[in-house]
Amino acid sequence: LRAPVEAATRVGMEYLPRPSPRRRRRGASLLLIPCALALALFLGTRSSSPSAPTSDLASAIVATKAGCASATAAGYGTTMLTGAATHAQQRPGFPAIYALSGSRSRSLKARASIKSVEARQIFDSRGNPTVEVDVTTEDGMFRAAVPSGASTGVYEALELRDGGSDYMGKGVLKAVSNVNDIIAPALIGKDSTQQREIDTFMVQELDGSKNEWGWCKSKLGANAILGVSMAIARAGAAAKNVPLYQHIADVAGNAKLILPVPAFNIINGGSHAGNALAMQEFMILPTGASSFSEAMKMGSEVYHNLKSIIKKTYGQDAVNVGDEGGFAPNIGSNAEALNLVNQAIEKAGYTGKIDIGMDIAASEFYVSDDGSYDLNFKVAPNDGSGKMEPKKLEDLYASWKAESPIVSIEDPFDQDDWDAWSSMVTRLGKDVQIVGDDLLVTNPNRIAEAIKKGSANALLLKVNQIGSITESIDAVQMAKEAGWAVMTSHRSGETEDTFIADIAVGLATGQIKSGAPCRSERLCKYNQLLRIEKELGSNAVYAGAQYRHIAWSKNAISA
Repeated sequence: LRAPVEAATRVGMEYLPRPSPRRRRRGASLLLIPCALALALFLGTRSSSPSAPTSDLASAIVATKAGCASATAAGYGTTMLTGAATHAQQRPGFPAIYALSGSRSRSLKARASIKSVEARQIFDSRGNPTVEVDVTTEDGMFRAAVPSGASTGVYEALELRDGGSDYMGKGVLKAVSNVNDIIAPALIGKDSTQQREIDTFMVQELDGSKNEWGWCKSKLGANAILGVSMAIARAGAAAKNVPLYQHIADVAGNAKLILPVPAFNIINGGSHAGNALAMQEFMILPTGASSFSEAMKMGSEVYHNLKSIIKKTYGQDAVNVGDEGGFAPNIGSNAEALNLVNQAIEKAGYTGKIDIGMDIAASEFYVSDDGSYDLNFKVAPNDGSGKMEPKKLEDLYASWKAESPIVSIEDPFDQDDWDAWSSMVTRLGKDVQIVGDDLLVTNPNRIAEAIKKGSANALLLKVNQIGSITESIDAVQMAKEAGWAVMTSHRSGETEDTFIADIAVGLATGQIKSGAPCRSERLCKYNQLLRIEKELGSNAVYAGAQYRHIAWSKNAISA
């Protein structure tokens, strides 16, 4: 390896002392050859032998650095390697090497400067178009993909779709164009480490649209702004040579890194499945695990035990899965679903160590004409026998709590039924977190309203509901200052992007739901958390039974 590296370096160095700027530029370009060669050889080795030790890359970098050492004296640091190595730590299968710079590496500001922003249309896990954004700095290219929900709150920031006949009206080429034509030119040269400054610029100046609840992103689209915001965060982390979760913690001013309790959605209903179940999700939370790794083991074992129970009870076709990887057996009773979950926990041997959560998504079956809730909203013909008044529905939740270890109930009522929410918090809030999703939509203004009315005691964090990383951080901070719990969440339309895993750790949310331990777009988030746990080593702290009571430590310096 050293011979070709040094040969390529000598060719480049012949140009550097020459007075011609053109020759110096050509020499600098040629110096990229050894960097590319070393990394290409390493990647080839890794692809043919996945078990190749980290030292292979170290050797390649040492050889390349030796070849480029004389170039450093001329003012050319090995920043290409720095960027590649930093980017590698965010990708599966790459060792976590954070920096290797020459003695005169470019300054942080220079490395963090945004060189280009480019968006494209890709597809999410439900086969619908979504936005992907690449941000390029001196450190490399940093990519983010935006999720999309099926069960969406009416107060969410605007997800811009194209309309028309293509993709059933769900194309996102307008949002892509807004990134490429409006946002991108305005961000060139800005410092990617300044997350709040850039987010505020995009939201308030480039977009500037507002409604009664704040910045609604109706001009450019929340999906356009968020894709850029996420990619900027990755670029900023690389410029600082820190993991994404640490960079997010720094931006928030939080010094406490916590691995969350996973909330596995193992039975799907509502808008996420084709069965008659009104309630959208039945989840398990391994609060009794001692580590995130053990929590994953417990979740996986319960999931597979549930599969065998459903298959034996309802037949082979009953183990088909919904959008989020949970099973969707053709049952119509919510009590029956809870019974299946309890059986699976018991069969796996984790009774007392795993609790149960539910996402009701009640706005989906709210009847605005009479203020009732129709639990048979998916049944046809519907004779109206499944309708319940809010108080009766609250009684039903209380009865389920009395019979099962339920610790979390999300969206028990419609997003505008504030009084019903307040009554629920008063009655069950001590032992159960009442989680606001459609009610709050990760919006600081709606969170403030809920705090004032006592209408929730936990926030569901969905970054695409509000449309920027900075506003998401502000929402979490407000919730924590009120003594609320926070659960980071995916969306039903997901991608292979693992951003929410890092934000859950960096903001110490204490909980994350990313579907069942099934389907790659769900598991990639959980797998990223396993990597983070390994990387933190002895400093890895699992939220466990304290998942509802994690305050930020304010010792970090806000970026």
